[in-house]
Amino acid sequence: MNVLVVHDNGVLARLLLKQLSSTHLEVTPLLISDLSDLDLSGVEQWVPRATDLIVNAMWLTDPEAAEADPELARTKAFSLPMALAEYAAAKDMILIQLSTSYVFDGRKQSAYLSSNPGNPIGQLGIWQWECEQVMRTVLPRHILLRTGWGLQRFIRKVHKAAGSREPLRLSSRHRGQPVATSDLARVLRAMALQLDCGAEVWGTYQYAGAEEISQYDLGLTLADMPEINGDVDERAVHVVDELPGWAAVEPENATLGCTKIRNTFGVKQLSWRSALEEELALSGLGVAQGHGLKGLKVD
Repeated sequence: MNVLVVHDNGVLARLLLKQLSSTHLEVTPLLISDLSDLDLSGVEQWVPRATDLIVNAMWLTDPEAAEADPELARTKAFSLPMALAEYAAAKDMILIQLSTSYVFDGRKQSAYLSSNPGNPIGQLGIWQWECEQVMRTVLPRHILLRTGWGLQRFIRKVHKAAGSREPLRLSSRHRGQPVATSDLARVLRAMALQLDCGAEVWGTYQYAGAEEISQYDLGLTLADMPEINGDVDERAVHVVDELPGWAAVEPENATLGCTKIRNTFGVKQLSWRSALEEELALSGLGVAQGHGLKGLKVD
């Protein structure tokens, strides 16, 4: 199977490409470095004709960034995936597209199922939900994968607070499941290999780390890491149980039921806690390291 990985300069793409390179799959990276002025009519020129599977590895998990730049959020979360989906439909290709728990409003009292309809409260969720709905219509051979919170986002918050010595305000009312980047790369690899075996398992799936936690407790956990706190008794980061301003776009319940992906793909949930040290190291690497694969690039 020929796999095209569409990616930006994020950590997920580097890890995913590294994992895929260890398989028998023929993998081609497609770097889209600037989405601010992207000509979506040029998809045919980007995607090799021999492509069987497109994996869109642009993982958008930051609702604050989406609120700050709604147009860019629309391009990343809706316009680009739709252009890929329409081209994939015309050429009988498969597309794996990432979404998140931000498609929900957080009012449900139990874990969200993959069959639950979205009702987003912010720009990121709005465009991801629109993308999901249209993709189900446009492209029969699709996999939509909703994820929980991106662990990297909260690591960056704790890092920033440690540097500024300002209190980090996080809410104990907002609960969800973090996802480590390396863990998501593992899940996407497993899905690609199953599709290569001929599995026709189109539809919507969900994946998140094995443990539910509040944003406040997650902040405490990260602040207690020796790599952040050092050897001193007093925390370098003062985490406060308080609603931050950006909580307006955070669903109070972001917990996802992940039974379907386990039963279909054999993917078990792993603990995000076991990946904390690795995630912290990855957050400091930026894009300096490559994936070792020659690929295509769209400027």
